[in-house]
Amino acid sequence: MTPPEPHAFARDWLAAWNAHDVEAVLRHFHDDVVFTSPVAARVLPETGGVLRGKDELRRYWTEGLRQIPDLRFTVEAVYAGVSALVITYRNQKDVLVNEVLIFDGDRVREGHGTYPGDDPNPAGARG
Repeated sequence: MTPPEPHAFARDWLAAWNAHDVEAVLRHFHDDVVFTSPVAARVLPETGGVLRGKDELRRYWTEGLRQIPDLRFTVEAVYAGVSALVITYRNQKDVLVNEVLIFDGDRVREGHGTYPGDDPNPAGARG
């Protein structure tokens, strides 16, 4: 299996996030996915920002949406590699963010949420 078509994937990813449909987002990920994010380190401090498996990712994204009910993304660019995809988007705070996704077949095996290094509150998380 090969990675999905980049722009189609980004459209599906965006639609799921903007609908706040965590299960639709999770369909793009392997059960044993590893995902890192500085926001996850704040939302779920016990993870240290490293989430392992769909259940932990679900818990993070569900809590993140609870904390950021106005979350909304706009895709700015999509970059494709051999087995990688980078989605550059703006969040509800107009902050430019990159989601780096590494594929194993048609689903994400590893992901990284990356934020500007000078933003003390990436993604607008509260608390």
